Amino acid sequence: MPRLSLESPLGRLSLFEEDEQLTALDWGAKRSTGEPTALLLRAKRQLEAYFAGKLTEFDLPLAPRGSVFEREVWRLMQEIPYGETRSYGDLAGALGAAPRAVGQACGRNPLPILIPCHRVLAAGGALGGYSGGRGVDTKRRLLILEGALLV
Repeated sequence: MPRLSLESPLGRLSLFEEDEQLTALDWGAKRSTGEPTALLLRAKRQLEAYFAGKLTEFDLPLAPRGSVFEREVWRLMQEIPYGETRSYGDLAGALGAAPRAVGQACGRNPLPILIPCHRVLAAGGALGGYSGGRGVDTKRRLLILEGALLV
């Protein structure tokens, strides 16, 4: 499985590709394997543009692995516009599910940032949790970058 690691303002990220689709984005130091594919290089450029404040929507083929329910939650998260947020309850209502189940699906998101689980907040606008990077601090920094959270 080809992978590419890159530095970001939030630390080292590693992108994973399978069958010409991105399957995972992990936090931490993982070595790139072989020559980067065209897709991995495109994803790297888009992430760099995102962190530079020049990209608000990713255009990449994604293939996250998860249950039918998780994939539905992730699909809804991709519909949340840059700079906006929704609550776990909002997504749960759209799916006829419990907010806790939506939160668990968010925590299992294999493509954070690209599938913007950081845009999903707890009731009353509380940040809730975040499984990537340094947890809630990383979520806060992503929301500040997008202008969805004031410093």
